[in-house]
Amino acid sequence: MKSNASASVDEYIAQFPAEIQKTMQEIRAAIRAAAPGAKEIISYQIPCYYLNGDLVYFGGFKDHISFFPTSSGVAAFKDELAPYVTSKGTIQFPLDRPIPLDLITRIVEFRLAENMKKAESRAGKKKA
Repeated sequence: MKSNASASVDEYIAQFPAEIQKTMQEIRAAIRAAAPGAKEIISYQIPCYYLNGDLVYFGGFKDHISFFPTSSGVAAFKDELAPYVTSKGTIQFPLDRPIPLDLITRIVEFRLAENMKKAESRAGKKKA
């Protein structure tokens, strides 16, 4: 389903069937709304959102969308993620169920707050 490399997120999404593209665009919009200042890039051959470090990634597969909010993002929402297949830093959202865009938004906001706190800490250390 995935090609070897995409130059942009639009190009990445375009390689999937229409229904998966629609779902990926919804996830993309939720991420961008939660982190409007984040840079959208391709990293590890999948979409990545970056602001003061990596925020989240997502990738399309035949039966699910993988969402990669790092291990802290998975751990912080562990109870709400119980219905989904998870690993240390990955969540699988099956395509045969509604995608929890509100949960994705809250995870992105959590990751954004984490990255901002780390950036402030680094800036404080440079001044000291």
